[in-house]
Amino acid sequence: MEDFHRIKRLPPYVFSIVDDLKMKARRRGDDIIDLGMGNPDLPTPPHIVEKLIEAVKNPRNHRYSASRGISKLRAAIVALYQRSYGVEINPDTEAIVTIGAKEGLSHLALATIGPGDVVFVPTPAYPIHPYSVIIAGGDLRTIPLIKGRDFFEDLQTAARQTWPQPKMLIISFPHNPTTWVVDLNFFEKVVEFARAHDLMVVHDLAYADLVFDGYRAPSFLQAPGAKEVGVEFFTLSKSYSMPGWRVAFALGNRKMISALARLKSYMDYGIFQPIQIAAIIALNEDQSCVAEIQDIYQERRDTLIDGLMRVGWKIEKPKGTMFVWGEIPDKFKEMGSLEFSKIVLQVAKVAVSPGIGFGEYGDDHVRFALVENTHRIKQAVKGIKQLF
Repeated sequence: MEDFHRIKRLPPYVFSIVDDLKMKARRRGDDIIDLGMGNPDLPTPPHIVEKLIEAVKNPRNHRYSASRGISKLRAAIVALYQRSYGVEINPDTEAIVTIGAKEGLSHLALATIGPGDVVFVPTPAYPIHPYSVIIAGGDLRTIPLIKGRDFFEDLQTAARQTWPQPKMLIISFPHNPTTWVVDLNFFEKVVEFARAHDLMVVHDLAYADLVFDGYRAPSFLQAPGAKEVGVEFFTLSKSYSMPGWRVAFALGNRKMISALARLKSYMDYGIFQPIQIAAIIALNEDQSCVAEIQDIYQERRDTLIDGLMRVGWKIEKPKGTMFVWGEIPDKFKEMGSLEFSKIVLQVAKVAVSPGIGFGEYGDDHVRFALVENTHRIKQAVKGIKQLF
């Protein structure tokens, strides 16, 4: 029972340590403000919910659905990419619906990566990006994504020092947890690197619409030749505040999409059809809800960072994501992010995510998730003030 091969390759989940302390504090009656897990708290827009209710009342929608996703939903995401990015996608050969981006990315790794295949992933990173490689039996190599270093220079160095040559690069911008953003030129250089090294690219566009201060996140597929080398994941979880609905898409390279579709045909029957029907409404109808969600997160970002600035913790305002990536103040930096997170929880009554949970280059940071209203965020700042 102790020799499950894939489970043995997975390390203990660092975030569970803070979660356990948080639950114990709440059982003692402490009011803990949870800015740890990036679990969107905003309700799904009413017109999407109403369509779900209508669709679920139709018994014809209760049967097994299509593993690839129903055709009208694939057509809807293709139309959105045409409107938003000017990208042409074939809904039959270059698009597939996935049960959230995590499922899609994990199954894509299983479909395309074999034992010993080298995969590059930036670090710090959202955990499923590196661990999808490990679960699939690949050989994970991390590339530092930190200030003061040239990411492409490190990427080229890693490629020169790696044998066998890398088979895949997994990236995500706007980036979780660092909140880094890029321009289209960055993706053009990624395509150039992929062609030079004959590797696949996977881009996770989780925070496509959670962007601020006039910044607009490009799609990887906008880069010339992108579909020749890779795919992009797009999710409804954040843009439409539909996290629990588990609706996402993989778009791009037809060979990679075909491999994912074939594997998924063995694994699942797709998303419950009423959810897919409601997702069509989300993509095709009034998009003002996306801007409203974006405005709420920007207000929360400003409330947190402006408040922390006043108490002596200076953090640059991110232009994307639903997170704030804060460098640990100098007086606490030596203890590392896990111990600092414990102190923040115990003294300030605020739960944050320790940066070490995102990789070795994250240990001098903590991540705040903007998943509480502005009143609660102001309360969190008051608690943190006690640390200073």
